[in-house]
Amino acid sequence: MATFALWINCSAAQQIKEIYVSPLGSDTNSGTYDKPFKTLHKATEQLGSKISKAQQKIVIWLNDGTYRIKDPIKIDSQINKNKVPIEFRSVQGSVPIISGSVAINNWTSLSEGMWEAKIPKYIGNFRELFVQGKRAVRARHPNKEYLRVKQVGADRRTNFTFYPEDFPLPKNPKEVELVLLHDWSITRIPIKNIALETHTISAVDSIGAKGLNFFNLDNWEPNPRYYLENSIEFLDVDYEWYLDTAMSKIYLKLPLNKNPNQFTIEAPVAESLVLLDGTEKEPISNISFEGISFEHCRYNIPNKIYAGIQACHFDTQGGAKEWAVVPAAVRTHWAKNIKFENCKFSSLGGSGIWLGTGSSNCTINRCTLWDISGNGIMIGEGQDRLVSGEPWWKIAPEQAALGNKVQDSNISDCGVQFYGAVGIWCGLTSETQLRNNEIYNLPYTGISIGWMWSPQATPCRDNTIAENHIHHVMQTLSDGGGIYMLGLQPGSKLVGNHIHDISVNTGRAESNGMFLDEGTKNVLVENNLIYNIAKSPIRFHRASTNVVRNNYLFSKGSTPSIAYNNTLAENISQEGNYEISTDNQDYKDLLKEAVSIHIPTPNKQLQNPRP
Repeated sequence: MATFALWINCSAAQQIKEIYVSPLGSDTNSGTYDKPFKTLHKATEQLGSKISKAQQKIVIWLNDGTYRIKDPIKIDSQINKNKVPIEFRSVQGSVPIISGSVAINNWTSLSEGMWEAKIPKYIGNFRELFVQGKRAVRARHPNKEYLRVKQVGADRRTNFTFYPEDFPLPKNPKEVELVLLHDWSITRIPIKNIALETHTISAVDSIGAKGLNFFNLDNWEPNPRYYLENSIEFLDVDYEWYLDTAMSKIYLKLPLNKNPNQFTIEAPVAESLVLLDGTEKEPISNISFEGISFEHCRYNIPNKIYAGIQACHFDTQGGAKEWAVVPAAVRTHWAKNIKFENCKFSSLGGSGIWLGTGSSNCTINRCTLWDISGNGIMIGEGQDRLVSGEPWWKIAPEQAALGNKVQDSNISDCGVQFYGAVGIWCGLTSETQLRNNEIYNLPYTGISIGWMWSPQATPCRDNTIAENHIHHVMQTLSDGGGIYMLGLQPGSKLVGNHIHDISVNTGRAESNGMFLDEGTKNVLVENNLIYNIAKSPIRFHRASTNVVRNNYLFSKGSTPSIAYNNTLAENISQEGNYEISTDNQDYKDLLKEAVSIHIPTPNKQLQNPRP
């Protein structure tokens, strides 16, 4: 009997293949515990045809340290053709980092606190620099806050005047990027010319997405906010940097007692970190990542023009409605049962992670995302992809992202470059679940779900946003909320969310705890706690029939708890909501009680809530 048990244990061990990797290893090694490979690319070469169907699973163990890559780790249907589960896991007690950066060395002192380094040709252009693990500031003026357009030009799109003392004149204006803030998006665009005689800034193309008149410069504000970025004349604060692309040189300002040759200074070179690509007929499946950090991923804007539309979708200015999306460092495509657990995503030039076209039953669990230029997490897609010349969602709705989950995760400080970014963006998705996540410190919306500005039927249905803690969002832009929703989404629910601290911004449109925009229909809004909102806790705009039930809505003064813009109030069914104004003398006590309850239930209700 003992011999039989030993045979069973040996057989099970043979079915699990373990591959070890370490930055201190060698790709000439065998990939064992004692002789690990050095690179993840070498480890993934062991997959595919070299893996037997009889194997139960493959575990790639990552030891402590940084794994620098210039090209992404790719796993496709051919590598995964035997459908054997593949796990990328950190060795216990280790902190493995997959980084798409290279170090910049050999700094030369120019003057007190000012340093210069030559950029190798293979690095090329980049938009981010990290000093000792922290994002440095691309030299800008002003250093904080914004300038104001003096007067918009005649075409309302390509130029405007400025005040004479607004900024130091750049010697090379064509190196400078103009950053202009619209209500819910921004434009980043190179400057064509700065005319001193007329005090006029001209951009190389349209400022704002073409074909959409509401992006005219003075549509929301007569004197919109802007600032200028990437000029040596703006390099006046410690830890700012400037890239001279023509001379392939970088300049960095540091405190007087700091020497960059004693620092780790990194620039991103990889355009993706991990790509999991299946096909509709052969989706990739059963791949997981646990305890791994993903850092430093480059994103250079196509045509150098980012005319933001919403949630990191933008106009490339290449023609009529040529929209693009800021990509993610980690992306799935036609993938099933992909899992990210206890992973970290940070210091990224695009978005964080994207469960893209055809992704189903994927999970992001207990992950942390911060310091990300674009969206934190993206699920599904918008309307634009064509199948047989027609929009995919019309003729192939079964291709929608289905049954994906984000839970127990912490998402903050997204939209570092592209302010219209959101913590979690979901397009035309089905059965998506976003549960128990904390989302905060964002320039725009916390969670955005839906991508149809009408009640037209799409695959978007049965999505659940529940028990999330969303706060201190909408800190830069306007016309969004803790949760932003739009379109027909039958069976969808916003339940038990805790949303607070959303202040007024300088844009024309207000921001709210929840903003249910055009076409929102057949949605249940229940048991949510919303307070410290400068405007209405809930706002409907061109919405249809929805149910708002048993919510705790704290508002300021005479501000209504629920606002209706081009929405018939009688179409919104209200049941058992507690609406408490600051005019109520017991407001603070009632708020304190509601927060202690956290998520209200029928068995824990406030007493005498109304004024």
